[in-house]
Amino acid sequence: MTNAQTTVIPPRAAVKPTELTTHGHTRIDNYYWLNDRENPEVITYLKAENEYLETVLAPVKEFREKLFDEMKGRIKQQDESVPYKEGNYYYYTRFLEGGEYPVHCRKPGSLEAEEEIMLDVNEMAKPYSYYDIAGLEVSDNEELVAYGEDTVSRRMYTLRIKNLKTGEIYPDAIPDTEGGSYAWAADNQTLFYIRKDPKTLLGYQVYRHTLGTDPEQDVLLYEEKDNQFYMGLGRMKSKKYIAVVSDHNGVATEYRLLEATNPTGDFKVFLPREKGHEYDVQHLETTFYVRTNWKAPNFRLMEVKENKTDDRSAWKEVIPHRHHVYLEQLDAFKNHLVVGERKDGLIHLRVIDQQNKQDHYLEFADPAYVAGIGYNPDFNTNILRFGYSSLTTPSSTFDYNMDTKEKTLMKQQEVLGGFDTANYTSERFFVKSRDGAKIPVSLVYRKGTPLDGSAPLLQYAYGSYGYSIDPTFSSTRLSLLDRGFIFAIAHIRGGQEMGRKWYDNGKMLKKKNTFNDFVDVSEYLIQHKYTSADNLFAMGGSAGGLLMGAVVNQKPEIYRGVVASVPFVDIVTTMLDESIPLTTGEFEEWGNPKIKKYYDYMLSYSPYDNVKEKAYPNMLVMTGLHDSQVQYWEPAKWVAKLRTMKTDDNQLLLHTNLEAGHGGASGRFEALKEIALEYAFILNLVGIRE
Repeated sequence: MTNAQTTVIPPRAAVKPTELTTHGHTRIDNYYWLNDRENPEVITYLKAENEYLETVLAPVKEFREKLFDEMKGRIKQQDESVPYKEGNYYYYTRFLEGGEYPVHCRKPGSLEAEEEIMLDVNEMAKPYSYYDIAGLEVSDNEELVAYGEDTVSRRMYTLRIKNLKTGEIYPDAIPDTEGGSYAWAADNQTLFYIRKDPKTLLGYQVYRHTLGTDPEQDVLLYEEKDNQFYMGLGRMKSKKYIAVVSDHNGVATEYRLLEATNPTGDFKVFLPREKGHEYDVQHLETTFYVRTNWKAPNFRLMEVKENKTDDRSAWKEVIPHRHHVYLEQLDAFKNHLVVGERKDGLIHLRVIDQQNKQDHYLEFADPAYVAGIGYNPDFNTNILRFGYSSLTTPSSTFDYNMDTKEKTLMKQQEVLGGFDTANYTSERFFVKSRDGAKIPVSLVYRKGTPLDGSAPLLQYAYGSYGYSIDPTFSSTRLSLLDRGFIFAIAHIRGGQEMGRKWYDNGKMLKKKNTFNDFVDVSEYLIQHKYTSADNLFAMGGSAGGLLMGAVVNQKPEIYRGVVASVPFVDIVTTMLDESIPLTTGEFEEWGNPKIKKYYDYMLSYSPYDNVKEKAYPNMLVMTGLHDSQVQYWEPAKWVAKLRTMKTDDNQLLLHTNLEAGHGGASGRFEALKEIALEYAFILNLVGIRE
């Protein structure tokens, strides 16, 4: 399994040893110095890596452009979302021909009315190389919109306010806010928001702002003292309450509520935080519905009257706990409850009639799919909007009559270029891992693709934070499938596809299950002739990038190539440094290495610390200079160390987007260039260059 590189000499980062001692154990980090983005030598090195990548991939430069044009050509450029009605307006977004960004629009009273443009993000983005809008919150009088603006990709949003009647952007610009965590009070004058710490990038303070006043005079209402908690803020569906949520993933939740008609009042705790208790809340008339893991690892549904929330003896069970079903989603209507239940790795939408307590499930035909409750702002309706997609079915929006069970397709993503779902097939099966766990696997390929071991296959996974990777459609993926690739998703532990235990058994001191599951699925795919070691590729990003790093250390010989995007690979050093953004909130995911048992365990799998003198697969590593989640120096250090230690002549390439962060480039087309790079890298290795 060789792929000789060009004779161009790859960059070598300078070796500057730094001693790092913890628990009496000393590590030597030769590339620690790369963590200074203000150092010109660092930028020079990153640019040299980018230039090296372009040189190595020069033979497929035109192919990259072809892939980009091909993927762009499948996108309906002039497109529009399905409108939804809220208040007196219908809201929707549309894209213009050639436009990178959405135009947010509304129409008063009827879809036949004249369009009002709220925000044309294409125009707003023109002065910037990166631009992102987060959260549009319209005031109760429907005259103002609050939104967040990020021009750097650090997820530090400036809160801005626009008058929708006059078009004026108010001078009330508030920096360093949590994007999208905004809520108007009912008086149309008071706005609540979360301010983030510029060092840790954690939202930690709730403020009240009065329109037209100096933001310096804003009132601090609450400060989160525990930096392991993440915060969110928003107006509840009933519009009666503004909610502040403090959440420590997998550990505890705490809601604070304030009636929107009393903006100068005090937030009241719904139920005080308690270690091990997670909950979320929906309000309907005089009742709260509580999705809770209290004595219910897979969650159950309770209800409680408004004035009894902090008395759990007053909570009444609506849906009991079930060991084989994970209660994941909830929406409340006047006459119905809708819940999303995950069973055997798939979401099932269940409708409960509030009047007669009878229930039924929506039916879906695909073997692997994802369904989700959509945005339903109206309580007084029997129409449920939900989304659906599968590996062969483009993203679809449905309206469902919960009484008559009539399902209406409102819109399906239009895929240009002759796409026909009948040309593709998907499979779903379970793979037994080395410890007996049954790992769900979702597969898709073009009909006619040989299943004799000769086909190339790209295996993807994530496996962290309880985040489930569902089998969704991707129009960009067609560029692989149409060239003979099989695409597989391994639903490994660390996600939540199979319930809460699936997550618990892939975190902390059980993290290695995540890596073992991925490798065991890979070996199954080889043994059962879906592919071969010479044709198997792996891909993962962020925590999935850590997965890639652990996998290539454990079993490099079974992969032809690996793509690791914004990979979290220097886990020990990062988790020891609480000044790095987001570190403290991660202790319940990985463990705190200041405690020796966690230090030893993390060190035993940390990709950066476990690079050895051996052969590695072809590798493409992607990062962003302004990444707020995984700092750019982790992948940069990893590549630098791999260069000095690997014994093969396979490709090792690092691409740093010098203008973007964790999510990559902004804009719907610009981001395709990075996908085209990844696909060209993979396809080139199996000799496909057109």
